[in-house]
Amino acid sequence: MAPKSICYLCLLGILTGIASLSSAVRFGTKQQTSLKVCAKGFFLSEQNKCLPCNCKGHADHCEDITGICHNCSDHSVGDFCEMCEDGYMLAPSQVGRHICKPCACPLSVPSNNFAVHCDRQGNIQRCKCKEGYAGHICERCAPGYYGMPMKIGGSCKRCDCNGNSDPNLIFNWCHNVTGHCQHCWSNTAGPNCERCAQGFYGDAIGAKDCRECECNKCGTSSCDDRTGVCHCKPGVTGRLCDRCEEGYSGFSSCQGCQRCECRPASLRPTCHSLTHSCLCRPGAGGRYCERCLPGFWDYSPSGCKKCDCESSHCDMHTGECLPEPATVNLCNISCDECIWHVIGDLRLSNKTLDHLRVGVLNVSTGAAVNDRVKYYNYTAQHLQNQFHTWRNKLSEIKTETGEVEESTREVVSDMKKLSKSESTIKSLGSQLDEETQQTLMLAKQFSKNLTDLNMRIEEMIHEWELYSVYQEADPELVRRNTDEAISVVSRMRNLDLSTQGPLTIEESTEAHDLLRRIRQLEKKSLITQGHLTPLKSNLSRFTANLSDAQSFLQNATSTIEKARDMNNSNVLKFQRNEETLLKMATEFTAIQNSTENAKKIISKSQDNVDEIDTLVQNVTQYHAAIDGASQKLMEKMEDLSSADTELVGRADEHAEELERQATELEEDLRDSDTNGFVQKAITAANVYINIAKYINDANITSLTTLNISQTANESVTGINMQLDDLVVKCDNVFKESVSLHSEQIEIEAEVVDKLKYIEETRETLDKNTKKLEEIVQDISEIQTVRTNERLEYALKVAQGTLNRSAGVLDTITPISNKVEEWAKNLNENKYSTVAYEQAIDSAKESVDHLHFLVPELLDKLKVVEQKKPINNITANVMRIRELIAQARSVAKKVQVSMKFNGQSSVEIHADTSLEDLRAVTSISLFMRVDPDTDPIEDRFILYLGDKNGKKDYMGLAIKNDNLVYMYKLGGEYIEIPLSSKPVSQWPAVFNYIKVERLGRHGKIYLVIPSQRSTDEQKFIQKGEAPGTDSLFDVDPKDMVFFIGGVPPNATLPPPLTLAPFVGCIELASLNNDVISLYNFKSTHKMDVVASPPCSRYKLAFSQSRIASYLFDGKGYALINNIERRGKFGYVTRFDISVRTVANNGVLFIMVNADKFFLLEIKNGFLRLMYDFGFNDGPKLLEDNIPKLKINDARYHEISVIYHQSKKVILLVDKSHVKSLENPKTTLPFSDIYIGGAPSNILLSRSELSAVVGLKGCVKGFLFQKKDFNLLEEPGTIGISSGCPEESFASHKAYFMGESYLGSSAKMTPFDNFEGGLNFRTVQSSGLLFYHNEGPDEFSISLENGAVVMNTRGTRVKSHKKHYNDGNTHFLLASVNNHKYLLLVDDKDKQEKKRPQSATRLTSDSTVKNFYFGGSPSGILKNFTGCITYAYINRQDRDIEPEDFQRYTENVQTFLQDCPVQKPPAALSPRNRDDDYIAKRRQSRKVNRDESIHKLRSDSEVSIAPCHLASHQATQHAYQYGSFANSRQHYKELPKSFSHKSNFSLSLKTNTSFGLIFYISDIQENNFMTLFLANGRLVYAFNVGNQRVEIWSNGNYNDGAWHNVIFIRNGNMGKLIIDGLTVMEDRVMGKVVPWHVSSPLYFGGVPPKRAQKNIQSNSVNSFSGCLRNIQLNGHRLSSADETFGVTPCFEGPTEAGTFFAEQGGFILLDILDLGPRFQLEMEVRPRVTSGVLLHVPIAEGYFSIYINQGAVVAVLIDGTEELLATVSPRQSLCAGHWHRIAVMKDMNKLKLQVDQEVHSVDGSLNLHSPITGKIFIGGAPDLSLAGSHVSKEPYVGCMRNLRINNSGVSFSDASLVSGAVSIGSCPAVNQQ
Repeated sequence: MAPKSICYLCLLGILTGIASLSSAVRFGTKQQTSLKVCAKGFFLSEQNKCLPCNCKGHADHCEDITGICHNCSDHSVGDFCEMCEDGYMLAPSQVGRHICKPCACPLSVPSNNFAVHCDRQGNIQRCKCKEGYAGHICERCAPGYYGMPMKIGGSCKRCDCNGNSDPNLIFNWCHNVTGHCQHCWSNTAGPNCERCAQGFYGDAIGAKDCRECECNKCGTSSCDDRTGVCHCKPGVTGRLCDRCEEGYSGFSSCQGCQRCECRPASLRPTCHSLTHSCLCRPGAGGRYCERCLPGFWDYSPSGCKKCDCESSHCDMHTGECLPEPATVNLCNISCDECIWHVIGDLRLSNKTLDHLRVGVLNVSTGAAVNDRVKYYNYTAQHLQNQFHTWRNKLSEIKTETGEVEESTREVVSDMKKLSKSESTIKSLGSQLDEETQQTLMLAKQFSKNLTDLNMRIEEMIHEWELYSVYQEADPELVRRNTDEAISVVSRMRNLDLSTQGPLTIEESTEAHDLLRRIRQLEKKSLITQGHLTPLKSNLSRFTANLSDAQSFLQNATSTIEKARDMNNSNVLKFQRNEETLLKMATEFTAIQNSTENAKKIISKSQDNVDEIDTLVQNVTQYHAAIDGASQKLMEKMEDLSSADTELVGRADEHAEELERQATELEEDLRDSDTNGFVQKAITAANVYINIAKYINDANITSLTTLNISQTANESVTGINMQLDDLVVKCDNVFKESVSLHSEQIEIEAEVVDKLKYIEETRETLDKNTKKLEEIVQDISEIQTVRTNERLEYALKVAQGTLNRSAGVLDTITPISNKVEEWAKNLNENKYSTVAYEQAIDSAKESVDHLHFLVPELLDKLKVVEQKKPINNITANVMRIRELIAQARSVAKKVQVSMKFNGQSSVEIHADTSLEDLRAVTSISLFMRVDPDTDPIEDRFILYLGDKNGKKDYMGLAIKNDNLVYMYKLGGEYIEIPLSSKPVSQWPAVFNYIKVERLGRHGKIYLVIPSQRSTDEQKFIQKGEAPGTDSLFDVDPKDMVFFIGGVPPNATLPPPLTLAPFVGCIELASLNNDVISLYNFKSTHKMDVVASPPCSRYKLAFSQSRIASYLFDGKGYALINNIERRGKFGYVTRFDISVRTVANNGVLFIMVNADKFFLLEIKNGFLRLMYDFGFNDGPKLLEDNIPKLKINDARYHEISVIYHQSKKVILLVDKSHVKSLENPKTTLPFSDIYIGGAPSNILLSRSELSAVVGLKGCVKGFLFQKKDFNLLEEPGTIGISSGCPEESFASHKAYFMGESYLGSSAKMTPFDNFEGGLNFRTVQSSGLLFYHNEGPDEFSISLENGAVVMNTRGTRVKSHKKHYNDGNTHFLLASVNNHKYLLLVDDKDKQEKKRPQSATRLTSDSTVKNFYFGGSPSGILKNFTGCITYAYINRQDRDIEPEDFQRYTENVQTFLQDCPVQKPPAALSPRNRDDDYIAKRRQSRKVNRDESIHKLRSDSEVSIAPCHLASHQATQHAYQYGSFANSRQHYKELPKSFSHKSNFSLSLKTNTSFGLIFYISDIQENNFMTLFLANGRLVYAFNVGNQRVEIWSNGNYNDGAWHNVIFIRNGNMGKLIIDGLTVMEDRVMGKVVPWHVSSPLYFGGVPPKRAQKNIQSNSVNSFSGCLRNIQLNGHRLSSADETFGVTPCFEGPTEAGTFFAEQGGFILLDILDLGPRFQLEMEVRPRVTSGVLLHVPIAEGYFSIYINQGAVVAVLIDGTEELLATVSPRQSLCAGHWHRIAVMKDMNKLKLQVDQEVHSVDGSLNLHSPITGKIFIGGAPDLSLAGSHVSKEPYVGCMRNLRINNSGVSFSDASLVSGAVSIGSCPAVNQQ
């Protein structure tokens, strides 16, 4: 405080006039003695007294004078800490001061404080509640909300009744605790009114069409609330549950049907369907064959035996004979066991009595009789005892019977009482029923009245909204609506609102209290403001005085320092300049001497050039003479075919004469060289090389001199006057040196051209000599029939081509028809066997045709493309390919099963790459088995792996009645049986099965769909393979995917060598990609006729009951003639519900010629664009407001309302978001594409070329409130039903060096941890995974190419160090109590034993934070590259891939793509002559007026020169065809061109079609052209309305050079090829005037030109080279305009775009980069400076360019700029590919070159999107005017330009100007 006061006093002393600095210091020292400093908690008042701060004990410091408190604590605020923050309230404390306590609204804990603010009045606390809460202390949920706010952690949520609550209620009324809706409307039910009520079915959420089920109520247990399918009671069947199943009866009981189960003696197990009785075996009887018939006994499954008795009656159980039939109806087999024992004992007693009776009758006298009597007595006594025993038992039974009778009487009495009660209840019920009917009628009438009222109110609201938006209304309609509104209001006033009275009074009281408090505060505020006014004025004056004084002092101090520094620097500069002057004088003398010598050498060189010109003129005359002789020779050849032997002889003599003349010409040429002209030219070239060396030395000397003189001029003004003359002289010397250098280069080029021309002349002479000899030989061997044979052969080839084309079309047309019929059948939701058989027959036929036709068809296409093109062959070929693609797409998504019979098998195309299957493999399918018909045995289901069964594999099988998942990794095998649900207990329906493997961890899922009243049953079993191997190792060439069985020639591993499968299978997905059995490679014994597929109920699983469509970015839905469901009206509405995580994708698009209407997602935001031919271009509706961002993995309902003469309105989730004024135009469309469109549609307009297909789900599409089933539309291609959650998971992440992802989990990484991930990078270092607990750290990182795991300082490092090679690698890290393990790619394994000291107590398994790709602390360098399919062992869930989409922290991480590329291989060493080439190019580019500035900048920066060898290019040869309109323009035409012209050129090409030359008048009535057709040269021009057209006999697209001459002379045309082949044609009649206008087009024509006169497939530019283009014997000068033409390079090429030295650029149409964008490209420069990309914008520009070897990215908005620069350690032009990435995020710009990054933050608020034309490789001077961007064009290669993760195709550019080759780049030579 004291030093600050001293400073202020000093400044005041300066203001009051104290002159000197010393007096000011003395003054400050004097005042210091009287300064008063207050202690902590006090402030200095105006009376210079220390007063205590009035901060209520919540602050320690306050301002002097005012006493305002600083840094109020304890949640207090205000000038004197007298108030509390929001969410807190004042409360007294024990020490007498107030404190701020959290609002107890209702609880004081933060999680349960639901008040905006609160206060206390007396003992009453008042809370202002947040939305959704009510009550004095927010203790309950407001109407329309539910929850438990009084429970810690509880809150209130909005009731969600899906729009099905009572519309007469103000809120969606639900239970205030559970949230269950209590007033479901429109026949809906459920906690959220989400389904139809019992007895009703339909879509309760979307269509809201719940209607009554048609099921029979007596036989139905329930009706499916979604589909209306009837679920029958036990034993009941039928679509409407209206009859018993076969073998069941008793339907009329309404309790279900009972099974009629026959007993073992029945002939069959079930009853007769009519009599409901059983057919018995011999001797058995009864309704169910449960007993023996009278006269039979011994009941068994084979029947009963006949009684062997005289009476024919016997006991049916024992077989004992009976005198009369036994009574069998006393008890049936269901009697109690004791009764059966009693009956048996009685029968034995009867049998004994019978024996006694016989014995008594036979009694005789004697001892034997006596003994027998004794025996009888004993027996009778025994029987008597038994009789007493049974009599006692019988008495007990009678007693029990009495009790039963008594109970029966009681029951009868109760029944009588109930009967009386029933009659009473019936009377009451009838009365209640009548009252209920009356009440119901009144309620219906009241409901109808309310509904009508509600509809009228809604109509009024809708009309009011429309008219409020458009502000137009009919007065009469307004009056009527106003009358209706008044009547509604009057009725509303009559409503009874008494129940709301107390609540209203309470709220009114609160409002009055609040108003009173506000008035009190307002009064206090006025008083305070009155005191503040004088204080503020005094303070402002004091502050202004202090500021002025401080600025004066700072200015004085800075001035003194500057003066001192300038004095010191001037002294040093003066000393240096004195030394420099002496050196400059000596060097200037040397420069003058060098200049004089250069002038002398140039004079001598000029003489040599004159001599060379004379030589060239002589040679040109000889060349012309040769051409004339050659032409005459050609004319002679035409008549040779009809010549006789005498003419042949004359030809021989003439040939000898020509040969003699050629010999003389050669001798003359040798003589012409005897004068030494050639040698002199070579000498002159050597002299010029020396001159260049001297001039380069002079440049270096001048550079040093200029730099020194400029430094001296800026430092000392006195020396500047003395150096002016010297600087001017140096400037003149330098300009003269540059001029000499430029002239030397031009002369050198001319010398090289002349030498080349001489060599070509000599070669021509040699060729002519050889050709003359060949002519003589050919003349002697002429055969007149050869021409006829060629014509016949050509006719045969053409006819064959036509036949093949017709055959191909005939073969492919049924495919198209069958595909459409197939798709229609499959999507018709019909589950009858007939429908499925039709679908499968159609599928089999189409797929079989594809299986055999595609290879043959592709072979035929190759043949067709090589033959003469008939008019529509190209179109037919494209149509064929399109149909094949469509058929394959449909086959891949066929959701139909196949039935396997125990012998059949199918091999599937596994479209997923092996790279994706290595670490993670997932297969899902639906499977149906029937244990009743096919006994469960051990059977094979599927196999994915090596075709020989020796390497890694996955399999699924049935073993021991269990579903078993098995896989093998690195020799370790594991089986995971699902023992919790045996297969024999599965229902005979389709069950869902999914097997997964993540590393070595495996899972198997089973879901059994709901059956009648039961819910879905889910089963899961987990396992992990032993060992540490985690990768699936299979050769892609040998991988097979078998289903159901294997063909005989295949070999399976032993665990899967089982019997083939019996049942039905339907494939679902492979690694989340849709897959079908009908996308097969081959089938074995699969007969869909004998074994028709099983029908699957698509809505059996809960996840499938919501109708949705899955788009994969490639397919689309097409609705033809959309007006068949609704008409385009005055107001047209489109509704679509979308769920996606993609950044870009089309939602729907309509196109009609050049008109379009597009709704898409662009960078995550909705974007609407349409154009109906408007003068001002397309209309655009877009914004980056949060409501328009919809790629958040949630469903969003989007509506577009097109008002014909008003506005276009965009609604998101039923809320108005954006609108756009609309021109008064109707919608001119009939078809609409959903989710994508064909390429020809998207390429029809440049605005649509960047549109991509949708990746996500669409739940519904409505047009004029009418919905469509997209799968049933005939034009739908490549979409499927269902929307799995896996589609929205993100298992891939791309990090950019400053990115990271963060989340939390329950884990203990220091004690028990396992984690794995795939990574891919070209960066040597980077953090992959990080976690810390205080000072303890756990990390996995890349260090110098090696993988390192660090656990509390213990490091485990991989052995290899090349894991930054751009390939994908998998790492596994593990920690346990014994060791640390690190394993990379299953090969590089490193372990460390865990020391005992490392085992210490850690924190419990609470939730802990962890990070992928980096960390917020930045302790280690963040990762740059890709991480995919990562997993860690969380304690709160199973091991599964991490879903990065759900992570809570995402810092600059992209979750859609991984663009890391492999690094290039090492390139060749540098050429020692490249320095000279680089200097030569730079010297040619330097502008003489800017040379001094250029040298200054060059001297300041040391630049590594390029060391790339120049590409070999043919002299005066140019390459065309990089895009469709590649060409050169020549504007000069000779006057005689309209009468006669003679063109000559050399041609080299491999293409079959293309334009070489063209000229015409403006209307293209008169024209001349040379083009290629099927490899043959065609020369054509018109003569009036007739046409001269000459075709070459052979093909000339062989890649060799051919000399071509084409002549027009009036009505005659001539085509000469290689000097031998001469063809001529003419039009008979008089010469017709013929005039054309410039320019001459070589290589191609501008768009839409020449189509009138040339066949369509030859209009585009030919791909090849032209050289030595001459017109009438004179070489054409340089082209006036060039578009996509480069020098003709020799040697290999690679993919890319090449920008040549001559300069050029590519112009892309206007693109919207957005306020946030990412841009990346790969470059291989050949220069150290040049423009890569330039975008001019309204008040500035955005550019990426190379400047002196550094990459610069700059963004300027007119006033401020963001500029990022990276100077790579490795030279950019050393022959390597370099990746450049730029990311812009609001006011941040990031530039990355390879692994080096530079980020800059600015003060710009650049929220507006960057929109403009994009220049690539250079730009016109006007576009670069005013910028400090390098003006040099880029030279080198470029590829893989991507903007916002979307590739940019240069082939679609609006302009390609200059020397640019698209698609082909000269490769760098490897040495």
